[in-house]
Amino acid sequence: MRAGTRSANGRGRSPGRALYTPEERQRRDATRWTLVQGLLAPFQFVVFLTSLALVLHSLLTHTGTMAADLSVVAKTLTLYAIMVTGSIWEKVVFGRWLFAPSFFWEDVFSMLVLALHTAYLAMLFCEIGSFEQRMLVALAGYAAYLINAGQFLLKLRTARLEGAGGHGAMAVAS
Repeated sequence: MRAGTRSANGRGRSPGRALYTPEERQRRDATRWTLVQGLLAPFQFVVFLTSLALVLHSLLTHTGTMAADLSVVAKTLTLYAIMVTGSIWEKVVFGRWLFAPSFFWEDVFSMLVLALHTAYLAMLFCEIGSFEQRMLVALAGYAAYLINAGQFLLKLRTARLEGAGGHGAMAVAS
């Protein structure tokens, strides 16, 4: 099933259904968690870019490995923060901690991102694998993060189009 085609019962919805009901939009606009998400998302992206540069530098030069590890830990902690606050946001707006129909596939992919980042932490703290292997897991997590961020940017665009009187998901595809 394509993203954005889940119903409130999770079994599917019509493709033209709005991302938010009027009540959900009102709750989204009224909660402070929307602002928290709006601030954490670009902060996480800056942490990601910084860490990516440090990881790539360390892999290419075999120097700065501690800085690279610390940056991935910082990125992972930032990811955990945005996931916890995002789950709270989803509960306030949709009445579910995770996997609300409007964000089902984004949440599914977020679980992959979390799993890869957590695998990196396990490798680091349990001293599993080499530095290079650890960094490859981190880079896989970063690639998944970029895809997941793209999913959320498409949802943001959809929400803006709907708010401006657009046709929601149909407008995103065009």
